[in-house]
Amino acid sequence: MRLKNLPVLCTLILSLLATRQSAQTALQTAIKTFLKDDNLANASVSISILDVSSGKMLASHQPDLSLAPASSLKVVTTATAMSLLGPDYTFKTELQYDGSIDRNGQLHGNLYLKGYGDPTLGSDQMQEAPGLDAVMEKFRLALQQKGIRKINGHVVGDASWFGTDVNCDTWQWNDLGNYYAAGIWGLNIHENLYYLRFRQTSRLGAIPAIGSIETYIEGLAFYNEVTSAGRGTGDNAYIYGAPYDFTRYVRGTIPVGSQLFSIKGSMPDPPLFAAQYLRASLEEVGIPSSDEATTQLELERRGKANDSRTTFYSYHSPDLEKIVRRANMKSVNLYCESLLKTISKARNGDGSLESGTKILLEYWEDRGVNTRGVFLDDGSGLSARNAVTTRFMVQLLRKKTKDKDFEACYNSIPVDGEDGPLRNTLKGTAAEGRLSAKSGTIKRVRSYTGYARTRTGNLRAFSIIVNNYSGSGGAIRKRMETLMLAFVKD
Repeated sequence: MRLKNLPVLCTLILSLLATRQSAQTALQTAIKTFLKDDNLANASVSISILDVSSGKMLASHQPDLSLAPASSLKVVTTATAMSLLGPDYTFKTELQYDGSIDRNGQLHGNLYLKGYGDPTLGSDQMQEAPGLDAVMEKFRLALQQKGIRKINGHVVGDASWFGTDVNCDTWQWNDLGNYYAAGIWGLNIHENLYYLRFRQTSRLGAIPAIGSIETYIEGLAFYNEVTSAGRGTGDNAYIYGAPYDFTRYVRGTIPVGSQLFSIKGSMPDPPLFAAQYLRASLEEVGIPSSDEATTQLELERRGKANDSRTTFYSYHSPDLEKIVRRANMKSVNLYCESLLKTISKARNGDGSLESGTKILLEYWEDRGVNTRGVFLDDGSGLSARNAVTTRFMVQLLRKKTKDKDFEACYNSIPVDGEDGPLRNTLKGTAAEGRLSAKSGTIKRVRSYTGYARTRTGNLRAFSIIVNNYSGSGGAIRKRMETLMLAFVKD
């Protein structure tokens, strides 16, 4: 019987091999066509497409070239956080006090708002997280239930959990004052951002006046050098400023018009803002403080820090699965940097980006992923000094499919033609609904990393990274989309 069925079996094997060979040839041909673009003549390009089931590289181009990945790096950071922290992990934020509470409800000491890295606290962006005023209401209620009616001391924002080094050292100066480069404190609030609203003018070249700041940050001052450009030119205004510095310069352009036009900036000192906002919120319900709001860092500078405290309330963030989904869908740098610092804190008590990247790479190397040529400075991809290989990216994605939390990670990546930044990408094509990818963009960098499912159900991991292309980013993106269309074909 075995000999009788042997010809049939051989025919089947040869047919499968021929099909696979045909798919590999088609993919390699698509890559060659992509590389013929004149805008890539001086560019560095790396491409890898891996069969998830077998682990075989189906097609590639310079898979071991080290290139800046931009925000594609977020799939690495979030996948690692899900593995090391767990999808049910939540961040806590505590209310504490030192001193004592007398029978009349007077706290003779300081009230502390101590953070543990929650990037969603008071967010107006994340649906599952209570907004700023809703969180403050929880804190007010906690004080009232504790019987505190007056604070004879400071309201203190304590961000000591991660230390004072709040930005990646290799982030660019022109990024730091903008929301996407908001620092990562132990105590974050309102995603560490504010809205700067301009009153548009109808005259080209005119300086639009600053109309308002939301939410108001005490002491924040602006030098406005923004001018008005043509209609439809979009937001080309940048805010310049460093952490802890309350002077900001705004340069660039916004469109002419007759409305308020908003841009987003990074808070100079979120822990101080959190303390000030909490102090004001408590005063509104009749719980005054005798002293100004301040930070743990400032108390330490004055030699007045007190680590002997009582914790009486703990607030918890949405779970990590929800945080990871928003981090990837909306490409939130703050979330990924906080996750990287939290990994470091959980593993060795350090809480630094440097330690977090080291732990991340060691974890995947231990799982058999090739980390040669991978150099990381942050977890979001904002640093141009990050470098990965597409071989590393696809091997990591394949390993992730073996994990219990894979489905949650997979669902956090934008789907072609459906959601996130890819909702209008390749819509109406064979890739719609069958290709999930995290895109990445910084100056002269474009990337896509994710999964593609073929018509017959085969799952592929892929990564495309282009550095230093010529022409427009939009033109390169269109070419990359055309290439990705080949990934879903058998």
